[in-house]
Amino acid sequence: MLTTAPRGTKDILPDEVYIWQYIEKVVREVASIYGYKEIRTPTFEHTELFQRGVGDTTDIVQKEMYTFEDKGGRSITLRPEGTASVVRAFIQNKLTDNPQPTKLYYIISAFRYERPQAGRMREFHQFGVEVFGAEDPSLDAEIIDMAVSILSKIGLKGLKLKINSIGCNRCRPDYNSALKDYLEQRLDKLCDNCKKRYEKNPLRVLDCKNPSCRAQFAYVPVILDYLCDDCKSHFSRLQSKLDVLGIEYQVDPSIVRGLDYYTKTAFEIVSEDIGAQGAVCGGGRYDGLVKECGGPDMPGVGFAMGLERIVLAVKAQNVPVPRNDCVDVFAVSIGDETEDVVYSIVKKLRDNGISCDKDYLGRSTRAQLKYADKVHAKYALIVGGDELNRNTALLRDMATGEQQEVPFSELVEVLSNALKKEERG
Repeated sequence: MLTTAPRGTKDILPDEVYIWQYIEKVVREVASIYGYKEIRTPTFEHTELFQRGVGDTTDIVQKEMYTFEDKGGRSITLRPEGTASVVRAFIQNKLTDNPQPTKLYYIISAFRYERPQAGRMREFHQFGVEVFGAEDPSLDAEIIDMAVSILSKIGLKGLKLKINSIGCNRCRPDYNSALKDYLEQRLDKLCDNCKKRYEKNPLRVLDCKNPSCRAQFAYVPVILDYLCDDCKSHFSRLQSKLDVLGIEYQVDPSIVRGLDYYTKTAFEIVSEDIGAQGAVCGGGRYDGLVKECGGPDMPGVGFAMGLERIVLAVKAQNVPVPRNDCVDVFAVSIGDETEDVVYSIVKKLRDNGISCDKDYLGRSTRAQLKYADKVHAKYALIVGGDELNRNTALLRDMATGEQQEVPFSELVEVLSNALKKEERG
């Protein structure tokens, strides 16, 4: 019996992986332009890290983590998100002692046990950034600008930026009290999850996607009315910086994010082309998280993008993505006497940085050329008996059908020049 991939996981095949590679290339390029450096953390961590860092009132910790006991009796969890692991690495490796701010980015797979749906898998992939050591709202604006730049450079259109402030540990208790008073009158109409959140973290109730629950939020108290002077000033300055950068945004008090560690800034970038779960990017500020995880009292801000959702948006909008999975040259040998010569030519081209392939199934000349077209080869290099006697090869442009005879000794130079010319357009 065939063993299939576990539910909620997906094979990313060559006919799609070039889209992923394109997105990853863009995010790495933009991250570098903004001065961010890559960090790679373990796929699994001690469970305590996520209980402390993500928050034990979140659905992630309560229901969705892949947690197991290793052979040493330690509780281990596959990472459900990237921030907590980066914070742990930041503290453990004493990056706290470096000149600040510290700007990091990552591309990871993460794991949550939840119902699979479009753009939401049990194993999923994220691009994220984390910045430590600065409270200035211009840094919040910078990462938002960076996220917008990435999505724009990928080619996505019609995205909406929504921002909010969810206060801090000084002003949020007053809001939580007002929110609980409001929700208390409607508890019987809320789902079981919201009833649990009401007791432990009422702000999380507003993150519920259940339509019947959301219907109860029409007149809910607005957190922006409860901000302390510091949070009001921070949020006002964030908006001012976004205006300076020319970034359009909508203030949306319903944006609270799904993790306990957020303070002040919270934001989402939403696409209407990928269904109900339309957020392709979300993030915000978490000024208490480094201290909560055992480090010094240092501020932090960051975001994460779901790569599955970005791929969905790219497909939905028919964004043109350059393919990088085609070979430059497909070498065609005609007759057994040309086989070894063609084989050596393939080796020489590869050694000089020209991607090349050949037939391994004994196809006819016509079938080889048909296959060259199928694998999107830019050129076919043809060697028959006549060409072998003249120490030349026919070089066919697969797009135009034009051919030229090229001496073996000049193949690398001719092909290199032709490929460079194509790159320049």
